[in-house]
Order: sequence, then structure tokens, then C-alpha cells
Amino acid sequence: MNTLELQKIEQSIKQSQKVVDLGESLERLVNNRDFKKVILEGYFEQEAIRLVHLKSDDNMQTYESQEAIEKQMIGIGSFSAYLNALRIRAQMAANAVVADEQTRNELLEEGV
Repeated sequence: MNTLELQKIEQSIKQSQKVVDLGESLERLVNNRDFKKVILEGYFEQEAIRLVHLKSDDNMQTYESQEAIEKQMIGIGSFSAYLNALRIRAQMAANAVVADEQTRNELLEEGV
């Protein structure tokens, strides 16, 4: 390996570390009691339950009302999926940092 490959590894570590940092930010948020109250409990649980019940409400049986309810439900799912994907990407990035650092250290030991 050469100096260019070492530079690529360094760049990869920096990029991966940004994703790791974002994942750490998410974990701080998820552990924040206000985030738990407003988002995890309020939005992901209580609002989802409210929408499910609203879906069967006799006053909400028009096409427009049903469509609006479904869009809100999809929004909850999309936001939850985003947070889960962010966690997964952060874990993958953390693994990449470890592997890249090991490769970098091996290259440095070889005298690149």
C-alpha cells in the first residue's frame, strides 16, 4: 500500500466518524426525558393509538379523512424508520472506523 491508500483510509475514518457522532447525538436524544415524553411516548405511542382509533370513528369515514389519517400514520412509521436506520448506519460506521484504524496502523507499521 502507498501514501494515497493511507490518505483514503484517513478520509474514510473521518467520514465514518461523522456518522458515529450523529448516532451518538441520537442516543443522547433518545435518553433525554423530554424526547422520551414528546416523541417516543407522545408521538410514536399515543398519537399512533389515537390515529388507529380515529380510523374507525364514524365521523372520519370520508375518503379524505381516511387518507389524511393514513398519511399521518405513514409519517410516524417513516420517522421511526429514519431513527432506526440512523442507529444502524452509526453502528456500521463505528465498525468501519475500527477496521480502518487497524488497517491504518498496519500500514504505518509497514512504513508507508
